Amino acid sequence: MPFDFTLPDLGEGITEAEIRKWLVRVGDDVQEHQPVVEVETDKAVVEVPTPRAGKVLSLTRGEGEIIQVGETLLSIAEEGEEVKPGPEPELLSKPRSVSVVGELPEAEETLPSQVLATPAVRALAREKGLSLEGITGTGPRGSITREDLLAAGRKGTTAGGETGEVERIPFRGLRRTIARNLLKSHQMTVCVTGMEEVDVTELGNLRVRENTGLDARGIHLTYFPFIIKAVQHALREHPYLNAAVDEEGEAIILKKYCNIGFAVDTAEGLVVPVLRNVEQKTIIDLATELQALSERARERTITLAEMKGSSFTISNFGQFGGGFATPIINYPDVAILGCGRISDKPWVVKGEIAIRKILPLSLTFDHRVTDGGDATRFLSRVASYLEDPALLFIESV
Repeated sequence: MPFDFTLPDLGEGITEAEIRKWLVRVGDDVQEHQPVVEVETDKAVVEVPTPRAGKVLSLTRGEGEIIQVGETLLSIAEEGEEVKPGPEPELLSKPRSVSVVGELPEAEETLPSQVLATPAVRALAREKGLSLEGITGTGPRGSITREDLLAAGRKGTTAGGETGEVERIPFRGLRRTIARNLLKSHQMTVCVTGMEEVDVTELGNLRVRENTGLDARGIHLTYFPFIIKAVQHALREHPYLNAAVDEEGEAIILKKYCNIGFAVDTAEGLVVPVLRNVEQKTIIDLATELQALSERARERTITLAEMKGSSFTISNFGQFGGGFATPIINYPDVAILGCGRISDKPWVVKGEIAIRKILPLSLTFDHRVTDGGDATRFLSRVASYLEDPALLFIESV
């Protein structure tokens, strides 16, 4: 009998994944532990290896489809078995006819309006909100093929019969994950945002001086490692912002470590790598790790382990030109700090107007866990470290 390889438990409570890319085709010979498919989970892109060697008989999903943990990914004929391979997944879509010789293509079905289409095409039409009425089929006996349907979608034929120039983007992959996580954060937290402006002129001067020597070592020192270190120091004094809520146990969990998640903008959307044990690392350590994690995040080679376990999050949207914002908490964290664009502004310094470099900060916190007074004091403490970076060294452990 063929071996049905199911999507394994990928850990971290993951229950489903999207087929991102097949690494094998029907008829290929595969070795034990050979990666056969690339899937995208709520956390990262993962290559899944097969536990057995043999010949690929069938692939049960097409690229872009969602599969649940425990559902069959592909069937493999093990050594010595003679079984006819089935068709490629592009010809398949639920429901399917399955037998020991593979999976059989579906018969075309006629709709009441005499439109010919297979169940797979009709299911795709429902998924994309498209109407089969009015589409000219190019398949056998004029049946509507998958390509006919997608072409009609690009022309803008909707389920309501309306036409116009539209583009339909499947709500899949990282965009879908981001949407689900943000919705959960909105449902599970009571958010309030406070804002502050910080004079980082002295910090900027320090950064410029130190970059002269660091460039030769391949390290580019930005403001961000200093901000992370300032947050870490301030969290020691305001632990309720470095916490989580145990919903079932009705308890606040204060975390004795400082793992900072930071948002990275990729071509497909935001991902949040995690800098672990910030309290044990220097500014240079943080700068080096930030650079490496950011590169892997943009390349989508970052691992699940590198994206879990944050206790507080920072979003540096200022690199895109933004000022103040109301960042959304990275649940189950209870707070997130947003950093706006640093700009030159007139500022009162010792009773006189001077041009200074000003950083806008926006702190969103879960009001269930702490109140505005504590959050404001935390934000002011972060500001004090950034205005006088010598404090970071004086108070370092």
